[in-house]
Amino acid sequence: MSHAPSRKSPPGFTLIELLIVVVIIGILAAIAIPKFAATKQQAFVASMKGDLNNLVTAQEAYFTNYNTYANTFTSATTATTGVIWHPSAGNSLAFASVTSSGWNATMTNNYVPTTATQSTCGVFIGAASAPFTQDSLEGAPICKP
Repeated sequence: MSHAPSRKSPPGFTLIELLIVVVIIGILAAIAIPKFAATKQQAFVASMKGDLNNLVTAQEAYFTNYNTYANTFTSATTATTGVIWHPSAGNSLAFASVTSSGWNATMTNNYVPTTATQSTCGVFIGAASAPFTQDSLEGAPICKP
């Protein structure tokens, strides 16, 4: 008895196997993409907090030199009318009140939506009022919606 020579199919994947892999990759992407977006927003909030920490340090250095706080900021290293400080890209600072005995300011970021859980950060020093009514410690940036 002779049998016809058996033909081996070429190595490869079947259509079902490929479809299963594509579905698994799709499910993983659907889980991962929202997490990446949240992480990106947390990075922008961290940049606002970092900028406010740096502003506190710059304001204290200015106060040491001029016995008052500045209500403007500049990147120039020879400034006498403004604190030497510059915010990160996308961060916008607003001084709410500045006196010789204290100051407060808030910061927003263009890339953080106003509906986010932490869309505005603020800080205060000295006799100025806290930018947010609760949970504020002098010199410690805090973020609120």
